[in-house]
Amino acid sequence: MGIYRSEIADLRKNIGENIGQKIIIKESPGKRSKPQEKVAVIENTYNSYFRVKFEEANRVGSYNYTDLFTRNIEVKLYNGEEYEPILPPQVELKKKRTPVAVEG
Repeated sequence: MGIYRSEIADLRKNIGENIGQKIIIKESPGKRSKPQEKVAVIENTYNSYFRVKFEEANRVGSYNYTDLFTRNIEVKLYNGEEYEPILPPQVELKKKRTPVAVEG
C-alpha cells in the first residue's frame, strides 16, 4: 500500500483551509512514553509538511502529512464547540485473487 500524491494534496488542502484554527496534536514520543497532547494553531501549509504554533512557550513545530497517514500523529480541529479529528483519506485495498485449482 502506498500513499498517493493526490491523497496528500487533499489532506494539504483540508489543513490549508483551516489556517489560523486551533488544533490538538497527539503524538507519541516513544514506545514506552504516554502520548502527549499539545494545543496549537495551524500557521501554514507547504508541499510536504504543515507548520503549527504551540500555545505553550510560544514555539513553532512542523509535521509531515505522511505522519497523519501512518498514524504517528493525530490531529483534532476545533470547530468552535468541540475538537473533531482530521483523518487522512481511506485507501481501499485491492483484494488479491487466489488461484483456484481446477481438477480435470
